Amino acid sequence: MEVTIEQVAAICHEVNRAYVNATEGKDVQPWHLAPQWQKDSAIDGVKYASEHPDNTPEKMHERWMEHRLATGWVYGEAKDDEKKTHPCLVPYDELPEAQKAKDYLFDAVVKAAMNYLNCDFASPVGRL
Repeated sequence: MEVTIEQVAAICHEVNRAYVNATEGKDVQPWHLAPQWQKDSAIDGVKYASEHPDNTPEKMHERWMEHRLATGWVYGEAKDDEKKTHPCLVPYDELPEAQKAKDYLFDAVVKAAMNYLNCDFASPVGRL
């Protein structure tokens, strides 16, 4: 069975969901209930990470910011999905360590998927 970009994105989402629940006590929606913009952001991150094997958490954050800004998000003191504001729309070195950990986790999950799962993102099934 080949693993698709969307499936890896779902794994990344669920890892982040568990991390946020454990560290922030927030109840993030599971992948199947997540809004499409959130899924698109995760899929974009997996595509980017899979195409850039020398990727770093800093680069992942930059890419995440680019995606957010391109879709109308702006910096805000609090995250608000409706207003599209997010406090992490700052340079990587200004992020709290707990937020930096999310980029490390995302990158690690993609690298693990690429190394240990049957990921063929070049195939039509994998491209989504």
